[in-house]
Amino acid sequence: MSFISLDQLRSSLAISPQPSALNRPRLPPWFKVEAKTGPDYLDIKQTLDRLKLHTICEEARCPNRWECWNSRTATFLILGDICTRRCHYCSVETGRPQTIDLEEPGRVAAAVQVLSLHHAVITSVNRDELEDGGAGIFAQTIRQTRQLSPGCTIEVLIPDFEGNEAALAAVCSEKPEILNHNIETVRRLFPALRPQGKYQRSIELLRNAKQLGMRTKSGLILGMGETMDEAREVMHDLRSVGCDIITIGQYLQPTRQHLPVARFYDPSEFALLKEEGTAMGFSHVESGPLVRSSYHAGQQTASEV
Repeated sequence: MSFISLDQLRSSLAISPQPSALNRPRLPPWFKVEAKTGPDYLDIKQTLDRLKLHTICEEARCPNRWECWNSRTATFLILGDICTRRCHYCSVETGRPQTIDLEEPGRVAAAVQVLSLHHAVITSVNRDELEDGGAGIFAQTIRQTRQLSPGCTIEVLIPDFEGNEAALAAVCSEKPEILNHNIETVRRLFPALRPQGKYQRSIELLRNAKQLGMRTKSGLILGMGETMDEAREVMHDLRSVGCDIITIGQYLQPTRQHLPVARFYDPSEFALLKEEGTAMGFSHVESGPLVRSSYHAGQQTASEV
């Protein structure tokens, strides 16, 4: 596989060269986050460490992890912590994944039980080298979590499985309460930002999941070079395949080796998209600068089930 350089990507998206460390733009004031630990945060951290589990909260450097963990919410990252794809906005490590850990589903289930979670979010890296993309491990994780915590609702955030409909069906057969697949960016930018994915393939996955009886969800990241009208087009495309829930948040450059922020959206613009999304027929729109795919996921599920 081949990848374009970051300079080539900036040029193709008409983004200015990376400013020097001294001249880098300051974050707007609405991005102040209190990094605060507490007993719930420490309980989750210690449980994850003891069971040797990963979270997307840490791997993707989520700014909300202190708030979420202090509210006893975490998103489990299964199938290892090395991704076979290289999306230019994501901080998850890219490379050759390790062998599948067949005991991982049981450890996730144990963590959900020990932490007495009411809602569990389970996601994964891309594992394109696997025939089913890791769908079997997703299914086992849902199944074992239900066995130990039958009262816990489950949301899965899945990759596109390279369009493998049997893999999608295997996950849906376990009937998670929410089936999430993030579109992430607009149609025009998709080839540059997600070179190993396909915009229409993601849309079709959500269509197929809906036809299999799932409540579906997707997420959009703003600030990577799109326009507001292009963001609206994505929202319409998602609604056209029956997507129920959408999250909309601001892109933050995780490291200097990643795509720079094209612009910061004002909170009022997120509020406008929330209003428009509700009018389009989404049952829930979570829209704001710090919103991420799993932000307030428990509340979203409570409003759906």
